[in-house]
Amino acid sequence: MIIVSHRGPFSFRRIGDSFEARRGAGGVVSALGPLLLGDDAPGRLSDEPVRWVAAAIGDDDRAAVEAGAADVDEVDLHLLALDPAQHRAHYEVISNATLWFVLHGMYDLVRRPRFDDRFFEAWEAYVAVNAAFAASVVEFASPGETVLVQDYQLFLVPGMLRDARPDLAITFFCHTPFCGPNSMRVLPDAVATAICSSVAAVPTGFHTQRWARAFEAGVHEILGEDTTATTFVAPLGPDRSALADVLDSDRAVEADGALDALVKDRAVIVRSDRIEPSKNIVRGFLAYDLLLEKFPRWRGSVVFVAMLYGSREGLPEYLAYRSEVEQAVENVNRRWRTDSWDPVLLFTDDDFPRSLAGLARADVLFINPIRDGLNLVAKEGPVINRHDAVLCLSPEAGAWAELGGAAVAVHPYDLVQAASALDEALAMDPAERRHRADDLRRLATARTPADWLTDQLDAAR
Repeated sequence: MIIVSHRGPFSFRRIGDSFEARRGAGGVVSALGPLLLGDDAPGRLSDEPVRWVAAAIGDDDRAAVEAGAADVDEVDLHLLALDPAQHRAHYEVISNATLWFVLHGMYDLVRRPRFDDRFFEAWEAYVAVNAAFAASVVEFASPGETVLVQDYQLFLVPGMLRDARPDLAITFFCHTPFCGPNSMRVLPDAVATAICSSVAAVPTGFHTQRWARAFEAGVHEILGEDTTATTFVAPLGPDRSALADVLDSDRAVEADGALDALVKDRAVIVRSDRIEPSKNIVRGFLAYDLLLEKFPRWRGSVVFVAMLYGSREGLPEYLAYRSEVEQAVENVNRRWRTDSWDPVLLFTDDDFPRSLAGLARADVLFINPIRDGLNLVAKEGPVINRHDAVLCLSPEAGAWAELGGAAVAVHPYDLVQAASALDEALAMDPAERRHRADDLRRLATARTPADWLTDQLDAAR
């Protein structure tokens, strides 16, 4: 079996003349790592050897590849030392600044995008990087081997592999939402055709039926109604044992104590997110501000704990959004704070144990994305929470398809409705809270990472 993802399960750090391997970050690695890394991995599904093809992300990764030191015992790792300029164009210009925006409906279409010569040069780099991934798989794959390609950075790999090696059993899994036909038409015709043709060449998985239907509609719009696209739905579930291990760690216990000292006996609203425009963080603070205005009983008795961390700060849109987030927090605190109460506590460093401690301590979990492929936090929070937290969840999160029956809906754009949803969650009767929390835990744990991987293998074979 071959796993193909942009980011690999390990990164490397130069220490003198040698290199140290460290577990990689990212959703794909977090989901697949416990299942596949090492012969005795507790979630290992078979004795089949695993090769993992990924990009060498930074200078130390590339140096490790050039030195022949990008090796680990846990998996047959193959890092691609891509041309840095080409890789940057692939990742920053096309993957993050174009495809992510299209898939999540984030463009202000009156002003952006504008596809100029710079874009098409970057698109050539995207094609070249995808071709490098495909060539690596073609070189190493055994006849009939299973290949699982992951996510939008590698949209063109499935079609390239199908053309070069029709014997391979290939699936593609899209971790993001998929946009509908109108949004696909925003892309240049050749780009939209290349993406749809490639992904439609193999069974393609999504976290929800909604995104699968959107993909199918996009394929029919771009390639014609007679084009067939095989899709499957495989929601990812939380890794309960891994969460429990972190939550029991000294760092998490310390963070829990520090949080208790800050919030005291007040009710706690918690969100944990990347500082990412699609997460809709600013509107969340605007809704909280409106809650304090319209429902005065919560002033001084509730704290909004926001544990956020930077993302894609090489893109100007993300730097600007971070400033908007910080300004929104300051506006709420300046308007409502007292000598003994800060309405919002903002943390902007990436501290996973603290994030889990916050999710466990929450009375309300607030998740309001404008669009999200799944949002695993919406499942992780209810699993580890100790306060029968009410989940306020946007129906635009993929997790809504599984959890919506036990959550309180939060409209991502309607501030009045969102403020009322927060009031409902904070004031909910304890018996109703317990009932919903029990339902959320049951729904959130109905699927495991092993189920998700098994669905991909079944679709491939």
